[in-house]
Amino acid sequence: MRIGRLLGSGRSADVYELDERWVLRRYRDGLDASRELPVMSYLSASGYPVPRLGPQPPSAGPGDLVLQRLTGPTLAEALLGGAMGGDEAAGLLADLLAELHTVPARLSLDPEDRILHLDLHPENVMLTADGPVVIDWSNTEEGLPALDRAMSALILAQLAVDPDFPAADPVRVLLTALVPRLLANGGIPDGALADAAGRRSANPTLSPAELALIGEGSELVTALATA
Repeated sequence: MRIGRLLGSGRSADVYELDERWVLRRYRDGLDASRELPVMSYLSASGYPVPRLGPQPPSAGPGDLVLQRLTGPTLAEALLGGAMGGDEAAGLLADLLAELHTVPARLSLDPEDRILHLDLHPENVMLTADGPVVIDWSNTEEGLPALDRAMSALILAQLAVDPDFPAADPVRVLLTALVPRLLANGGIPDGALADAAGRRSANPTLSPAELALIGEGSELVTALATA
């Protein structure tokens, strides 16, 4: 496997070019990518828009994942670049969450459980010529959909209340349009929001400044949900 140039980096992984069809996503710090493989395969078979999985070469390590090379902007880039408005972006995010939550759990025997992304925000949606594709399934679990809705709302709310984030205003517009849609799709119960806040507080990739905004972000989600 010949690894090409670095295409992008996230909080915990780097993405490298392999060829015109495939990329290699490689975790840093020894994280394991193998748990994502069956989930993404299951979702793909269910018709949910995830990147296709490529052949995993013998030389691949536990933190490596060969994925379809996607072309197009992220939803965040489209929103901040003016190609998509906040209301349209909110509708897309809400629809992707709602569609995901129609997929039954793969392992859980609880009929209420579904596949959860737990990090579905505009930077994890690629707008390709064939439609939106949801990327980065590193946090995926099975559970109640309300937690997924709460997590997406809280992630955006933390940005909306961040005085140092240059795009806080358009993110607040997006969140304001998104919360009513999430309420219509099942709601954001207080318990789910508290669970999301607890998980964010325990996230080792968040900076002290980001951790300090979890409380204010939670208050914003609650205010929008009760407005």
